[in-house]
Parts: sequence; structure tokens; C-alpha cells
Amino acid sequence: YLKRILLFSNLVADTGANGFSRILLLAKSNLLSFYVDCGYMVLRPSPIVHGKDVWYELEARREYMERLLRLQTFNTSDEELNNIDAAAIAANRRELGSSRSTSDPEYAADNVFAEGRNERRTKLHEELNKLGIDPNEMEHHPERFGTAAMRTYNSFLLPKSKGALAVAESPTRARVVANNISFLVREFKADQEEWLRNVDRNRDDAVRQSEEIIGSKHPVVIVLDNVRSAHNVGNILRLAEAAQVESVRLCGMTPRPPHPKIMKTAMGAAEYVDVGDPGASTLQTVLDLKAKGYDVYGVETTHTAITLWDAQISCNPVAFVFGNELIGVDVEVLKECKNIVSLPTYGNKNSLNIATCVGIVTWDYLRRGAHMP
Repeated sequence: YLKRILLFSNLVADTGANGFSRILLLAKSNLLSFYVDCGYMVLRPSPIVHGKDVWYELEARREYMERLLRLQTFNTSDEELNNIDAAAIAANRRELGSSRSTSDPEYAADNVFAEGRNERRTKLHEELNKLGIDPNEMEHHPERFGTAAMRTYNSFLLPKSKGALAVAESPTRARVVANNISFLVREFKADQEEWLRNVDRNRDDAVRQSEEIIGSKHPVVIVLDNVRSAHNVGNILRLAEAAQVESVRLCGMTPRPPHPKIMKTAMGAAEYVDVGDPGASTLQTVLDLKAKGYDVYGVETTHTAITLWDAQISCNPVAFVFGNELIGVDVEVLKECKNIVSLPTYGNKNSLNIATCVGIVTWDYLRRGAHMP
């Protein structure tokens, strides 16, 4: 319903429990001022992380909805909705506080930097066509390409300063701008796919299947022995959530959530992974796991290590210990392990990144099905 209303918008909107009294959405931090100008109110930072961007949860105010629909009520029938003129909706978008578009013909008529606009447009269209982007579709359906790409497109056609005009007139500038637009379009489409595939589905599943998830985790514990890199820890938490292991024990100086680097690389997974109690030593953690019936395996390159492919992994609950990036697993901890396993390497380097190693070991265990009854 809302998608039909927001014909001009690239937002993925949702409704509250009380019908169409509000719109909830996620927005990047660099777009907050635009949405606030349009009538949205910032609620809180979002726990969902998308790459390098910080996202926020926003709510549309009721008066914004009224202006958007150009109606005094929200009881809009399908027949009335179908009769809403698309041109009126597009005009209303401009009325709602969107920034003055440099592609507006009325603005271009008075723009002192509009000279050469048609020539720049022709050059840019030629370069966009080479990259497989239809410039005519960009002009007629800008919502399919994202605001960042359209802003770059419009700014090239109608620069806002003498300096920008001089740059736009340089011989190779159209090619550079076309490549920038191509990247921004790919980024926009990827964001749309992430919203549809990752954000909504994961959030809904976490609420709808929370009780099932608690009882269906694989009997695997990942123990990190004084790992230094917060980025590595974030990656490990992300794969641990994907593999549905019981927990990841962060021992010694290993950084913990909500460290910003962990939250960034975990991509929203950190809140779903049990990371144990802070301050526990690796040795004590291993002893506690053994007392609870876990078979503990050290993952390290030693002369006594068994290649992972040849190792016999127990059918009991297991724990895998991974060590510091420089010095590996502590020797006293290795003495308490049932076996030591290693990944074979075939080049000059004798080790892998720890997050890569954790992923291989964990999925090899799941592949074996040793944990299955």
C-alpha cells in the first residue's frame, strides 16, 4: 500500500500497529538532515550495521503524511489512490522540502553556469552508455538509481561555482563522472538488496523464531585466546552467528562488543552471539569446558599437530581454541587440549588469518555432521 503511495520514493517503508499514522524507515547518517527537513523525526541509532555507514531509525510525522497524500484523512480507498495524479505527487515531492534540483529547467534558465549544459549532457550520456547505464532511464526514473547517483549526474550538468564549471569542462571529466555514477548505482542497488535480504528477514526471524533458535544451536564453542584485532573478532562473531554455534569465548585481552570495530565487521550479528563473561582467562575457560564434558581441540601449527582433514573429531560437544595472531595459542592451554589440529599450507606462509581459519574449522565440523545424532 505504502509503495503505491510513495511512487517517487526509493524508501522501503513500514507502518505502525495503528495503521497509516506513521512511516518507519532506516536512513544513512549523511541523509538525516534531508529527512528531517521533509518531516521525519530521528528516533535512535539503528543496531543494524551496513558496511561503513551508520544508520538511524526515523519516524514520519503525521503532518508529513497529510501533506504527502494531500488529504485530510488516511482512509484512502484504492479507487481514490489510483486517481492520484503522478505529476501532482512529483510536484508535491518538491513542496515537501527536497533540495533544489540542479536539473530543474526553471533553475537552469537562470543559472550562470548553465552554458555548455547540452554538450556536457551529450558527453556524459555517451560515457554512461559505454558502461551499460541508460541515461534516458536515469532522467525519467531517477528513483531507480538513488539520490547520490542523481546528485552527481545533475551537478555535472549544472555546476554551482566557477571552479566546478572549470572541472566539468575538462576533457576527461565526463568519463570520471560516469564511472562515479556507475559505482553509486551499484552501491544503491546493493543497499536495496541488503534491506530486502538481510535486514528485514533477520529481524523478523529473530523475533518470530527466537525460542527455536535458542534450542537449535550446534554444540560448538569457539575460544579466542588473547586475539588482538577487533576486526577479526567482529568477523568471527558474524560467522559464529551464521553457523549457529553455542558461544564465542573472548578470553584475556580479546576485545569485546560494543567495540566499534567489532560492531562494524560483525554486521549486526554481535547481539545474537553469546560471548561469555568478561575477564576470564583462556586456561580457566578451557578447564571449565572440559568439566562440562566438552572435548577441546587446539588449532595451532606444532610438530605434534594433526592435519584437520585427518583428525578424528569427537561426537561430543566440542570447543576449538584459536590463538593470538603473533604467538598463537598459549602453551599451557595446548597441554589441556584433547588434540591439536592444523590447517595445511602449501606456500611460504605457514598460517592463515584467524577469522579465515575459524571459518574453515567450524564449517568442516558442520560438514562432517559429527554433532548429529
